[in-house]
Amino acid sequence: MVKPIQSFFQRLPRRHQIIIASVSLLLLVLLVWPSEQAQASRDMAKFEALEPGIRYDLELHLGETSAPEQAATGDYTWLDYEIRSGDSMARIFQRLGFSARQLHDLTQAEDAALLRRIHPGDTLRFAKDADNQVQALHFRLSETDTLVIVREEDGTYSSSREAKTTDVRIAFARAEITSNFWNAGVQAGLTQGQIMSLAELFGWDVDFALDIRRGDEFSVLYEERFIDGEYVGTGRIVAAEFKNQGDTFRAILHENGNYYTDEGRNMRKTFLRAPVAFNRVSSEFNPRRLHPVTGRVAPHRGIDYVAPTGTPVMASGDGRVIASNYNNLNGHYIFIQHGERYVTKYLHLSRRQVQNGERVRQGQVIGRVGATGRVTGAHLHYEFLVDGVHRNPRTVNLPEAESLPASEMVAFRAIADEKLAMIEGRKRFYVAMAD
Repeated sequence: MVKPIQSFFQRLPRRHQIIIASVSLLLLVLLVWPSEQAQASRDMAKFEALEPGIRYDLELHLGETSAPEQAATGDYTWLDYEIRSGDSMARIFQRLGFSARQLHDLTQAEDAALLRRIHPGDTLRFAKDADNQVQALHFRLSETDTLVIVREEDGTYSSSREAKTTDVRIAFARAEITSNFWNAGVQAGLTQGQIMSLAELFGWDVDFALDIRRGDEFSVLYEERFIDGEYVGTGRIVAAEFKNQGDTFRAILHENGNYYTDEGRNMRKTFLRAPVAFNRVSSEFNPRRLHPVTGRVAPHRGIDYVAPTGTPVMASGDGRVIASNYNNLNGHYIFIQHGERYVTKYLHLSRRQVQNGERVRQGQVIGRVGATGRVTGAHLHYEFLVDGVHRNPRTVNLPEAESLPASEMVAFRAIADEKLAMIEGRKRFYVAMAD
């Protein structure tokens, strides 16, 4: 094979022989010349002894950082300690091998008293150096705030709070009531706290124990909070609409933290419609009803709220206790005077928690539902008097709290229109999806 090629090469003109020889020499040089890739391949040879499934120690070199917990000089390591039942800071330091002197110095930091909040299940993060000196301590106070205590160069400790940015997004929920308000709230995806907040928000206008009907509906815009993209819980109700028996009530959160109607009237009234959380009502306001014990026609000048014994009873408005006593008919009872014109009465309590002459605030727990006096079962009998005359608590016009001043109405109307437009838009989307 070589001789024919050699013979062919010799028969070529001298010029062609020189060209072929030059090209061949160039190709030979390129083939044997070392390259970076070849060098990298040779460098990898020293890792050929590594075997899968075996853990090898790697030396890491960390650069300097400006993070507060890394302000101390020297090498240190982090360790996490989960609080156990019965733990104290002294016991924790002892278990981790830190001295009592270090604990004393650390607790001199300005916000170190916050460490008293530790509970079983919480985690403390310690950074210690080669001499087992505490260089930093982290304690998570909440979803957003962390207490950071750092050892300074002079051996003292300083503290600060690190706050994560919370991303607030607006979410929407809507439901039509088919059985009761609570179930509708659950079906809409609201939490227990949100359901109660919604009831409290409209509780000055709607008696959730008596006024709710099948076909009523509500829509609500509320905050959802995220930290580093992770959902951490709900926030405030931003705006809400409640349709009850043909009436529509709307509430919008103002920048002052209060809720107002879309016309700027304060949602808060001087009285709650109901002095107990929404429960089944056994008897309504009826001036001609038969008394359940005597069987005689006797005016029922109030409302009976059936609830288990011990259910909290709230003062429906600010006022002064003018009677806190017991008799055979009313059982344990409380009367409250609200200004000059209004009196509310709470009968058949199992326990009274306020005394005669005491000042009370709206929503304050004044007693507990019971079955004392002339009754057939546990319930609260509630009466509402205006100028000494019994009025139906469900329908009586209640005086309102102070509305927004005219100077704030232009800005508020812009907020209200925006929020209500969001509710309407999302309601239409829900209806379209249902169809």
